Amino acid sequence: MIFEEQSEIRKILAGTKLPKFAMVRQIFPDDAIPDVAAYLNEKLADPEISGRIKPGMTVAMTGSSREIANMPLILRELARFVKAHGAKPYIVPAMGSHGGATDEGQRELLEGYGITEEACECPIFSSMETVRVGEVDGDEVRMDKFAHDADAIILVGRIKAHTAFRGPYESGMAKMMAIGLGKREGADSLHKLGFSKMGERMPRFAKVVFDNSNIVFGVAPIENEHDHTCRIEVLKREEIFDKEPDLLKYAKSRMPRIILPETDVLIVREIGKNFSGSGMDPNVTGTFATPYADGGIKKERVVVLDLSEETHGNYLGLGNADMCSYRAFSKARTNGCYANMLTSTVLRVGKIPMILEDDELALRAAVKMLTDGDREHPRMIYLKNTLSLENILVSEAQLDEVRQHPDMEILEEPRYLNFDEKGNLLDFA
Repeated sequence: MIFEEQSEIRKILAGTKLPKFAMVRQIFPDDAIPDVAAYLNEKLADPEISGRIKPGMTVAMTGSSREIANMPLILRELARFVKAHGAKPYIVPAMGSHGGATDEGQRELLEGYGITEEACECPIFSSMETVRVGEVDGDEVRMDKFAHDADAIILVGRIKAHTAFRGPYESGMAKMMAIGLGKREGADSLHKLGFSKMGERMPRFAKVVFDNSNIVFGVAPIENEHDHTCRIEVLKREEIFDKEPDLLKYAKSRMPRIILPETDVLIVREIGKNFSGSGMDPNVTGTFATPYADGGIKKERVVVLDLSEETHGNYLGLGNADMCSYRAFSKARTNGCYANMLTSTVLRVGKIPMILEDDELALRAAVKMLTDGDREHPRMIYLKNTLSLENILVSEAQLDEVRQHPDMEILEEPRYLNFDEKGNLLDFA
């Protein structure tokens, strides 16, 4: 693709004005666990948990491809717990095809989240090699070889709503077994029938992994609306499948969200795999790539301005935007994104939206292309990312709605957005 200079586009959009915005605080309860290490160790002290780690064991612990609150600390405390019982812990990246489906890429993802050997006080064994452990409907189930060869496995994974399907098991322990530990080959086998079958197939794949490995217990953190750890459950092996569905219901009740039900233009400062498997969480933005999940805010146009550093060029989710800045497009790298797409069978997430030279031009294009909204007084909401939702910017046209909501508070007088000399937005930069 040749990206052309956009002086003529700029002339077309010159008459499209942007409104004033005000900073708005969304009021959510914050019941973060004050001392995560102490909280976790109290649960690990249960004899029915601690008695499952025996001297001399090798113990694999799973590391996720998402940036999860307190995860380096959780893995460090688990490593210390395992070593205190005379066993040998190590971390395996459990992330399907993420990280470009390479062992180096998956290690790099973990390290980008602070999950390093130094921080977690144990080795990281990263490999894409898998072992066949069974099949479901003729489709093979595979498992990370380092985890398969361990004497014991501690599943570590956040429980959260999935971004592409609905079921009693979504993102959590079952997904960690079926997809995370399946690496690229296992994830590819599970996804081959698409997301319409995922809610039924994923727990069956997980059960095959479960039955063919020594998973001794699971550690399931849950985050609140502020992206803080508010709950950690330590599930005995025999409790995992029974208790995960209720934990998922609780996790869904604590998801961050945009309180206003609709807008005309939704602006997202940055997207990335550290925020969501879909780059920007469609449970927040309503930008679902499949018809098998729904929710989030209603809107006519979506603008994405940048990719996070932590996503390493994986631009998954950019295809769910209508416009993006050239800055975001220029950081996009195909291999990691395409590896995910080839595995998931979902194409829309990696398509290319309309590309504008700078942030200001992208916002003007979104307003110009409204067909249902009022172009002269557009309703617009601007987010830093889909995990940082306490403070958002809301345009003047929606401030009356904000004033009427008990869980929203206007923090400043309306003002115009701040752009630098290159047209890049400075707010939330």
